Amino acid sequence: MLHQTHQEMKSITVFCGSSAGTDSIFMEQAFQLGKTLGENNIGLVYGGAKVGLMGAVADGALSAGGIVTGVIPDFLRSKEIAHTGLTELLIVDSMHTRKMKMNELCEGVITLPGGYGTMEEFFEMLTWAQLGLHQKPIGILNINGYYDAMITLVQTMVDKGFLKEVNQDMILISDDIDTLLDKMKNYVPPVVGKWIKKDEV
Repeated sequence: MLHQTHQEMKSITVFCGSSAGTDSIFMEQAFQLGKTLGENNIGLVYGGAKVGLMGAVADGALSAGGIVTGVIPDFLRSKEIAHTGLTELLIVDSMHTRKMKMNELCEGVITLPGGYGTMEEFFEMLTWAQLGLHQKPIGILNINGYYDAMITLVQTMVDKGFLKEVNQDMILISDDIDTLLDKMKNYVPPVVGKWIKKDEV
């Protein structure tokens, strides 16, 4: 069975930190990513906050006339961090529902620097892909080598027999926005999920 080799991406979900980080390049690149998505008529789906890299990526997309959908849990909205200038802000009941909704609304995922929450979102989407629950491209914009140590860890998982190389290859990585988007557009997913035999597909 041949998969299409050109992914149409009407919307991309961006996972990233609610902090700005210690280096101004993080905010600059987050803004630039949003701007690039807006300029290419690719909708932005993200966590709905106005702070940190989350706010920067939303502002970048809005600056280019892009469509921006925020998805935020009710308990975070009450902390007054919700972005008020979005095309649409969806209020959900939990962090888990937020991820489900963000997945539902996109054709691909890009991960920027962030902390535990960003890691958890990235790895959950990656796990769903490994299990064959979706076939979306999952990218990392590796700004200033932020994810180098994690990329090394993933290589260790392969070397020590806990991860297949075909699943390692599902992570698309670049430090350049346009290069990353090209990789995502040309992504070919693995034919089968982790636990599914070929004759069961």
